[in-house]
Amino acid sequence: MKLVKISVLTVCRNAAATIRHTLDSFFAQHHEDKELIVIDGASTDETLSIISSYPQERMVVVSEPDRGMYDALNKALRLYTGDAMGVLNSDDAYHDPSVLGRIANALAIFDIVHGHLDFVKDHGSKVIVRRWNATPPPATGFRSGWMPAHPTFYVRRAVVEQVGPYDLSYATASDYDWMLRAIELFDFTSAVVDHRMVDMMHGGASTRGLASYISHNIESLRSRRRWLGSGILDVATFAKPGRKIGQFITSSVKKTTLL
Repeated sequence: MKLVKISVLTVCRNAAATIRHTLDSFFAQHHEDKELIVIDGASTDETLSIISSYPQERMVVVSEPDRGMYDALNKALRLYTGDAMGVLNSDDAYHDPSVLGRIANALAIFDIVHGHLDFVKDHGSKVIVRRWNATPPPATGFRSGWMPAHPTFYVRRAVVEQVGPYDLSYATASDYDWMLRAIELFDFTSAVVDHRMVDMMHGGASTRGLASYISHNIESLRSRRRWLGSGILDVATFAKPGRKIGQFITSSVKKTTLL
């Protein structure tokens, strides 16, 4: 089987406290055909010094002011050279060294793959705050409140070319909108990788307090209204937050017909 080159997109600004965990987990991956695209928003702390201490032949690093995370991701989309790409946040880490290999094997067959994710208190203790168990999309898709975990969402280049850039009109839900378009608007094949893929630091841009939580859900509804024809309110308005309640109960991953 031909190896699938995986491009990992990481955006950061003043991430010195966490980015070593991110970079260590990337360079520990057993899958060899990989690259890391780092878009730094002109950090003023030690972030760039830390990045420069890692093997540069595996990385493309750009440091300049940007208009936020999604603007930085769009820059990364214009630079990556792999057969497929996904996003690893600068305060997240791969769960173990097998992750990119599992993703590459799945992307040799499918256009889109995603998997399980743990929200952790920190990367030192790895105390699990919340557990996201991935499932295949139901027949009603995003309308039912279902969605993949963006840090586990990897797609082939053809998907990026069809979906296009992240929409900068969203402050916290452009990743949700991007995944919705990829899944709902095109006939791409998708599958769940039945593996814990990413340890995500709890308290990201879409989960940092009540205000950001409300904003994220309002923006998600706006995306569904635009692309799926949802009304002023829809089932997902209530079901999407409801799905998160069960994630706080740590349980074993259900075995289904997954990869």
